Amino acid sequence: MNFEQLKSIDPEIYDTIIKETERERNKILLIASENYASPAVFQAQGSILTNKYAEGSPNRRYYGGCEYADMAEKLAIERAKAIFGAEHVNVQPHSGSQANMAVYFSLLKPGDAILGMNLSHGGHLSHGSPVNFTGLLYKVASYGVNRETGRIDMDEVRDLAKKHNPRIIVVGASAYSRIIDFKAFSDIAKESGAYLLADIAHIAGLVAAGQHPSPVPYADFVTTTTHKTMRGPRGGMIMCKAEYARAIDKTIFPGIQGGPLVHVIAAKAVAFKEALSQEFRNYQEKAVKNAKALAEELMKRGFRIISGGTDNHLMLVDLSNTNVTGKEAEEALDRAGITLNKNAIPYDSKPPAITSGMRLGTPCVTTRGMGVAEMQEIAGIISYVVRNINDSAGIEAMNKKAKDLCDKFPIYAS
Repeated sequence: MNFEQLKSIDPEIYDTIIKETERERNKILLIASENYASPAVFQAQGSILTNKYAEGSPNRRYYGGCEYADMAEKLAIERAKAIFGAEHVNVQPHSGSQANMAVYFSLLKPGDAILGMNLSHGGHLSHGSPVNFTGLLYKVASYGVNRETGRIDMDEVRDLAKKHNPRIIVVGASAYSRIIDFKAFSDIAKESGAYLLADIAHIAGLVAAGQHPSPVPYADFVTTTTHKTMRGPRGGMIMCKAEYARAIDKTIFPGIQGGPLVHVIAAKAVAFKEALSQEFRNYQEKAVKNAKALAEELMKRGFRIISGGTDNHLMLVDLSNTNVTGKEAEEALDRAGITLNKNAIPYDSKPPAITSGMRLGTPCVTTRGMGVAEMQEIAGIISYVVRNINDSAGIEAMNKKAKDLCDKFPIYAS
């Protein structure tokens, strides 16, 4: 991209962008919640649509001159419906957390009970963490994973639903590597008289491509981000049954947001068009295949993967048998040219700022075009660094290996 005007007007920000470009170009990115948006998404998000205020919904705006904003938003909605088969779609949420907030505010009053996945077991802040608005406003009960299997304990979910009588049950995760049984959650929600919210922020791209079962037939509400596996701009989206459409739309505007980000909505529309392609479906299949290969190679090298493997695009690695913390591993691997994040593991004895684990995902490396052979090579780099964490020369040699892989698989053509 040409940044000459930016370079002239604001050299400090220009320099920041150039450095970030080099970081992404020259490091292997394994953060499961990140991806590389296409140049077409960039162009839409950086377009003149950023100038436009468009409070309200298509054909029902509070400003004049919204005919082209309407066109962009309608395209995003129609394409999302085509991808997921949803009855109603709202593409205005600025983030996944705000999408979740809109669902809660449409249904709940302060003090109502919600049941969601424990953050320390792989859930998300907006599913009931005590430091999040959900934990501050609502009575929260949390389910987790079985200590031995690392999988969601559906008997525990049912027991907690009976005990706490939640108004809404939330299913979805940010660090859970197995197929989620949305029908089983739906059955429990019906038994307990609760609404079901499926947050598929991490697996939306897999769902779109048929690599993970869809929650749309079972959940009252489905929320997602539009980046991560969807490979679009950073933002959120809500899908729901038609009967809840008015309540959701009113909660988004004027309830919790003002003017929508028309340029971001246009970029969402572009990403959704890309998601309707065979190339996108092939990509998601390959991301899962790569994740399985990476997990298997790490296990061969003595690492413990929570739940014993993965069915999706990510995995959670337990470092307890290495005498290395998640924080130490993250920092050492960054020096070796691999970016990932420390992550708590279920029943972790270490605090969240340290952790006993790390989370790895394959969306970015798969977008670059890497395959199973490269996953095996990456596993070798990870294994060497974690087991030789104080070997500066060895880590430098691993950095060269990582850089060579990045050079072989560039992100963008130019």
